Amino acid sequence: MGGNSKLGDGSGKLLEMLNVRVVGAGERVVVLSHGFGTDQSAWNRVLPYLQRDYRVVLYDLVCAGSVNPDHFDFRRYTTLDAYVDDLLAILDALGVESCFFVGHSFSAMVGILAAIRRPELFLRLILIGASPRFLNDDDYHGGFELEDFDKVFAAMEANYEAWVQGFAPLAVGADVPAAVREFSRTLFNMRPDISLFVSRTVFSSDLRGVLGLVRTPCVVVQTAKDVSVPSSVAAYLKAHLGGRTAIEHIPVEGHLPHLSAPAALVQVLRRALASPR
Repeated sequence: MGGNSKLGDGSGKLLEMLNVRVVGAGERVVVLSHGFGTDQSAWNRVLPYLQRDYRVVLYDLVCAGSVNPDHFDFRRYTTLDAYVDDLLAILDALGVESCFFVGHSFSAMVGILAAIRRPELFLRLILIGASPRFLNDDDYHGGFELEDFDKVFAAMEANYEAWVQGFAPLAVGADVPAAVREFSRTLFNMRPDISLFVSRTVFSSDLRGVLGLVRTPCVVVQTAKDVSVPSSVAAYLKAHLGGRTAIEHIPVEGHLPHLSAPAALVQVLRRALASPR
């Protein structure tokens, strides 16, 4: 893994723009990629358990509230592919030749697309709260009807602050006030127009048709009760991902176990990272 001093101007700017950090010791690299509404601070409760044994790469998605909103290009980030470009550019700039990828929600799908494009880069994908499509279809239960999305978008546009106050406790699910406060904080930090735009991008995405192209081994992490991703989605991923796939069920509620139940998630991560390819 190379140092920043060897980077070209473009790579260096990207690493700075997306607040890329590399922490910890160890030969093997673990990439932590956060989901919608959070930033890399979402991993703060998990990181201490990893940085002793692994070199951990953290970064912020360009839509995160911790990134200068001027960097968000509404023309570029219309699909998940631009986020994949960012991830791969970061790994190339850091000289990463292989890594474990831990992606939450939105980033889980970014990781799947990245592994299809560059399979040699990824030893294993650990997918937390992943969903290839949130919208219900004829024989597919994604968890939401179209009118559900319309209501969400209308609420976000009408009063973003009120929407956050209502959505954060639902998403966290578990009775963990500190996690609700933390998720609310990072949601509030997002500029409302960017938050709405990214929500539309996520909810209009459908990756079901490409899951079979994945050859990287995957671990799908599913909580007991996730308002955004029903357990049927985890079963769908296991059935349709092209690589060897296991499901790890965590007996906690909510869409953000790294905030609400980090100790339970760490046990799963340790198993997933210790397994040979």
